[in-house]
Amino acid sequence: MNTEKLIKELNFKAIRSSGAGGQSVNKVSSKVELIFDLKNSNELTIDEKELLFKNLKTKLTKEEVLILHCDESRSQHKNKAIIVDRFLKIIINGLKVPKIRKPTKPSKSSIKKRLEKKKKQTFKKALRKKLN
Repeated sequence: MNTEKLIKELNFKAIRSSGAGGQSVNKVSSKVELIFDLKNSNELTIDEKELLFKNLKTKLTKEEVLILHCDESRSQHKNKAIIVDRFLKIIINGLKVPKIRKPTKPSKSSIKKRLEKKKKQTFKKALRKKLN
């Protein structure tokens, strides 16, 4: 996966940011919206797309489009840089294949230790009882 080519596939949209802003609040569009069409991406392979569909299904729209917003900074350029970094982290984490869990049994010694500890605890509690 070439990140530079992937970034060229992104669509950006500048929107007016919410919140306090003073005199320029209704003039400056500093909030940045990133739109990435995962289904029609030419940079990702079919296997990568399937893995991303599976891992990012909660973040995708019905049309399989990833939409991210950023209005942390008052500068549109900083927000764009922040959102691109965030997008790349999401894609890299989405492409990670989880390790397959190997089911294991507790060892005989660990079972023996656990049972001995339980016996000691039971004996300790039995000594605390009042005699009739």
